[in-house]
Amino acid sequence: MKVVSCLGGKLEVIDVAAPRPADGQLVLDVQRCGICGSDLHAKDHADELQDAMVDVGYGDFMRSDTPVVMGHEFCGEVAERGRRVAKEFKVGTTVVSFPLMRANGGVHLTGLSPLAPGAYAEQVVAEASMSFVVPNGLSLDIAALTEPMAVALHAVNRSDIGKRDAAIVIGCGPVGLAVICHLKARGVRTIVASDLSAKRRALATRCGADVVVDPTVDSPYEAASTKGVITEAPALYELGIGSMEKLRKLPGWSHVYRAAEALGAAGPKRPVIFECVGVPGIIDGVIGAAPLSSRIIVVGVCMGEDKMRPALANGKEIDLRFVLGYTPLEFRDTLYMLAEGKLDASPLITGTVGLDGVEAAFGVLAGAETHAKILIDPRSSALVP
Repeated sequence: MKVVSCLGGKLEVIDVAAPRPADGQLVLDVQRCGICGSDLHAKDHADELQDAMVDVGYGDFMRSDTPVVMGHEFCGEVAERGRRVAKEFKVGTTVVSFPLMRANGGVHLTGLSPLAPGAYAEQVVAEASMSFVVPNGLSLDIAALTEPMAVALHAVNRSDIGKRDAAIVIGCGPVGLAVICHLKARGVRTIVASDLSAKRRALATRCGADVVVDPTVDSPYEAASTKGVITEAPALYELGIGSMEKLRKLPGWSHVYRAAEALGAAGPKRPVIFECVGVPGIIDGVIGAAPLSSRIIVVGVCMGEDKMRPALANGKEIDLRFVLGYTPLEFRDTLYMLAEGKLDASPLITGTVGLDGVEAAFGVLAGAETHAKILIDPRSSALVP
C-alpha cells in the first residue's frame, strides 16, 4: 500500500506492506486524514520534541533519523478485524479512532511514533476499544475533525468557563478556531478572537466569534472588557478598601463576605483567555496584557524553550492552566456533537489533497494565511489543496 513517509524532514510517497490487525484491533481503509499543526512542527523539529517526550517518560516518539508515517486525525472504513473485536465493527463500517495503538509491547502515539504508523496512508491500524462508529450519516470530512475538535473540547472543559464569562481567543489557526466553535456551542455570550491574519479573522467570525480584532490595531482585552474587570493594581487596592468600608458597617459582615465568595462575587471579574499560538514569548505577552485575576488556558504547544516573568503573574494573580489532548469520553462526545448538529466545524475545512499532494499541503500550511484544515483523501489525485 502507499503511505507518506517522513524522514529527515522530507516527505515521500512510498510503498509498504499492508498492515494486519492483532487481537482487539482493526485495519481501516483511510477515508480522510487531517494535517495537524503538530505534524508541521514534528516534520522539522522531531528531535526537539523527542527530547521533551523523553522527559515525560515516553521514549518512542518520532525522530528525524527514523522514518515515520504521520497522521492522527482520521476516519476510516473497517477493512479487516482482529480477534476479540466487538460485533459493531463490521467490515465496511465507518469509524473514527482515538490515536493510541498497542504495538511492540507498549502503547504508542499513532502517527507520531515509528512504532504506530498513522493515516497518511491507504490503511491504518486502530484499537477497537478506542474506536467509535460514525453515527447519523456524518460526512467523512466532518468525522475526520473529531480528533482536533476533541482537543478544543478538552481545553474548554478545563477552562471552567461560564456562559456569562468573556472569552478571549489569541490565535485563530485550526486550534483557536476549534475552541471558538466549542465556545459558541456552549453558549458563551462574549467571544473575542485575535489574529494578525485578516483571512483567519474572517474564519473566526464564521466559527462564531462576536468580535474579531487585529492585535496590531486593537487590544482584544479592551474589546472584551466588561464591568468589574480590573486592569491595574491600584484599582484592586481601592476595591479592597472600599468594599471593606461598606461591609464593616453591617452586623455579621464576615458572613456576607463568605456568601459573596461562594457566589464568585467577592473579587474582580476575570476573562478566560485561550492562548492558541504556541510560539516563544506569547505566554509572557498574554500575562503582561491580561487583566488582573485572568484565567489563561495554554492550548498552543510551544516547541522551543520559553521564558516568562513569574513575579508579574504573581502580582496579577494569573491562573495559568496547560492542556494537552482529551479523554476517551471527550473524544466520543465530540463525535456525537458533530453528528447531532450541536457543533459546527465545517468552516475549518479549506482544502483536500491526495497522498501525492501532502508535501505541497505542508508548504501551503507553513504560510498559514489561506488555509486552516487541509484533509488528505488517499483516493484523491489532487496535488494542491
